[in-house]
Amino acid sequence: MLAVAGVLVWLAAGCYAGVKIGDPAPDWKGLQGVDGKLHGLADYKKAKVVVLVFTCNHCPVAKAYEDRLIAIQKDYAKKGVQLVAVNVNNLPADRLDKMKERAKEKGFNFPYLYDPSQKIARDYGATVTPHVFVLDQDRKIAYMGNIDDNQRNPKKATPNLRNALDAILAGQKPDPAVTRQFGCTIKWD
Repeated sequence: MLAVAGVLVWLAAGCYAGVKIGDPAPDWKGLQGVDGKLHGLADYKKAKVVVLVFTCNHCPVAKAYEDRLIAIQKDYAKKGVQLVAVNVNNLPADRLDKMKERAKEKGFNFPYLYDPSQKIARDYGATVTPHVFVLDQDRKIAYMGNIDDNQRNPKKATPNLRNALDAILAGQKPDPAVTRQFGCTIKWD
């Protein structure tokens, strides 16, 4: 009985409902980037669409998607899309110094930010890495979920994030607007 009560207390205290489609995106600022600068959502006000990706260095699923994220930023930058990656894990492999190494090694063409407080992930309701939230021009949540549905074989994947971006840029609502995210659980402090 005590174990059940403990789980219920943990669920009430540790789980965050996060955002829903159509909700205003929670604001954030002061996140340290691998570029040495502090970043906030307002820094991307010129972008038509912001793709916020919760990711990390240690997760094999997150690593499997790094090249796809680089390609998405390359393909959509001229269309006004800005991808922003945020690491909220505090494991030794996920600390800022290791993030800088990873970003340089992979040639990230998007900001890679560190939030050791984990507040931004809680505000959005992120649960795994990678977990994607797309903010439209009004900075409302337009899509959330996965990048695609096949980490091992991109050629066999349904490109859910790309499909969502195409719809949003065309003035339409993504369908589906929510997909099942999968990856490594965020390591909550």
